[in-house]
Amino acid sequence: MDVARALADLAEHGWARLARRAPAEARAALAARADAIMAGAVARDRLFFQHDSPTGAYADLRFGDGWVGPSPAYRKIEGLERDPVFHAWLASPTIEAVARAAIVGPVAVARAVLWTKAAADDGGGTELPWHQDGGTFWGLSAQPTLQIWLALDDAPVASGCVEVIPGSHRGGLATPAGGTIPDALTAPRAAEALALPAEAGELLLIHNLVWHRSGRNHTPHPRRALSVCLMSAAITCTRTRRAPRQFLRLW
Repeated sequence: MDVARALADLAEHGWARLARRAPAEARAALAARADAIMAGAVARDRLFFQHDSPTGAYADLRFGDGWVGPSPAYRKIEGLERDPVFHAWLASPTIEAVARAAIVGPVAVARAVLWTKAAADDGGGTELPWHQDGGTFWGLSAQPTLQIWLALDDAPVASGCVEVIPGSHRGGLATPAGGTIPDALTAPRAAEALALPAEAGELLLIHNLVWHRSGRNHTPHPRRALSVCLMSAAITCTRTRRAPRQFLRLW
């Protein structure tokens, strides 16, 4: 695994493929655990859930509902660094090799998220607009720049694979708050969009600030992916309305 080359590509383009796949048994274990969590078959303490919108439109998402019962149509599940099966993958040598090459000093998890797009017959997931994973909305003392994305299922274009605007991270934050990018900014760059289809087990590196999106799933199979954002353990939570978050230190 040429980590240095992958990190150079990440710095230049805002994304990169790792020339290594997750072991089949590890990927299968994570996929089975994802199914069990969504089915309510295992403990879900301290996990954050958001269900798909009924229309598949991002604007129709409901916030604050959390767990709404067993369903294959949760859009995202956060807090997976607290789950023993997902934690084992986060602490794996593959993740460590990338993290230690990219981050100086102790390494912590900013977030570990399961992103799912249900099969077409189960709703097809929710369309995710162009956005950046940073800004004041994240409430951190510094901006993380490394996300490691693992395909738990095949993610062809038809299933709503990740799309990016290569190089867009070099412009910094589109808005101070981060998150969704205004249409007036994304429309002139729509032709630059690059789809990143992936096979099950493939690993991508994604820069937090690269503009990225994903469409709905039009296939008969679910599209699940695990994304872990890693950062220096020196980065702290800056929120004041509630108790500051404490981040799991991996190394």
